[in-house]
Amino acid sequence: MRFILAGVLALGLGVGSPATAKGDVSSFTLENGLEVVVVEDHRAPVVVHMLWYRAGAADEAPGVSGIAHFLEHLLFKKTKNFEAGELSRVVAENGGSDNAFTSQDYTAYFQRVAADRLGLMMEMEADRVRNLVLSEDDIATERDVILEERAQRTDSEPGALFREQMNAAAFLNHPYGIPVIGWRHEMENLSREDALAFYERFYAPNNAILVVAGDVKPDEVLELAKTYYGPLAPTPDLGARERVQEPPQLAERRLRFADPRVSQPYVLRTYQAPERDSGDQAEAAALVYLAEILGGNGATSVLGRALQFDEQIAVYAGAGYRSVSLDDTSFTLIVVPAPDVALKDAEAALDREISEFLEAGIDPEQFERVKFQIRADDVYAQDDVYARAERYGSALTSGLTVEDVQAWPDALQAVTAEDVMEAARALFDERKAVTGWLVPEDGEEM
Repeated sequence: MRFILAGVLALGLGVGSPATAKGDVSSFTLENGLEVVVVEDHRAPVVVHMLWYRAGAADEAPGVSGIAHFLEHLLFKKTKNFEAGELSRVVAENGGSDNAFTSQDYTAYFQRVAADRLGLMMEMEADRVRNLVLSEDDIATERDVILEERAQRTDSEPGALFREQMNAAAFLNHPYGIPVIGWRHEMENLSREDALAFYERFYAPNNAILVVAGDVKPDEVLELAKTYYGPLAPTPDLGARERVQEPPQLAERRLRFADPRVSQPYVLRTYQAPERDSGDQAEAAALVYLAEILGGNGATSVLGRALQFDEQIAVYAGAGYRSVSLDDTSFTLIVVPAPDVALKDAEAALDREISEFLEAGIDPEQFERVKFQIRADDVYAQDDVYARAERYGSALTSGLTVEDVQAWPDALQAVTAEDVMEAARALFDERKAVTGWLVPEDGEEM
């Protein structure tokens, strides 16, 4: 293992903005623009080191869909100071684990190791911020890998293809309508130049957030960050993070996706929904409750009780809402009908239950149970150091702040039943809906 003498280069580098701390979370910014968040948890001598970039699939240029995810794979290749695969090998040799992931709004790389290996992780991760070395062989090999990944996870799964088409129908203009993995015909032509263009545009300390969680102290993390990340030059012309926006949806959209491989048809519906906004998380908090009340638990939720147990016309009925998103997100409803129940009847039952819910309101006892469960889930989440790191990284790369993350539990507990009903009335507008049926090739017509 070769160690970089970054400490010598870091002399004289300080903190661009003063550190702030609340409870066991501290944050500061280096002079080169790198944001650093430290989450202390001293219960075990373990640390999670995560580097997040404000660059995901929705930040790609037209025509190169999948390049963000492709580059994530390529970052495990050679750099100027380390051989291909060396980072993962060193992590494994030190008893740790590492990986990376890409979403619409961010790309993140992480290692989970013994706390005394944190400096080593920073040294290796910082090296690939700027020093990636790509060959044409790397491109050809890894392009085959991502194409096979699409073949296994999307092309061979009718449900995945269906959801991909639903997403494209929901976002006509916004890049959220493009799959993170990419469209196959564009993936097949991704080049070394495409990868380097995305790398050079977005991989910079002033476009990144370092989150370190575990058995660490803020001042020690600061010194290590200054040593290894501090020498990295910022990108001066980074510019604002801008995307084309979705026009208002004026009419319901419907689609029927037929595939001979489908064994279980179902109805899926999405609605345009607001995300958590910095300084204003109240509506998103109410939508979290709405998803739990309508479809969070089959035995106690509105849809589960009515469709699975009372009428027994569904084997599953649920709702979901992803609150963390840079731009507007979606609220989802699903009904998987019981055998011999037509999709049109399942959809009609869904519509009826939503209508009755809007008229009758929320059962007070159910609301209190949901509020207690949401609070308990937040408490349990504090027990996982990785989950705590992920909470900050995903939020900060999606337009939120450390203060927003820390205020979120209180925002959730401040929600009232009327807040939920107000959010529901604003959400359930058929003009904002996309309804899809997944059916066998000779299945029911819409």
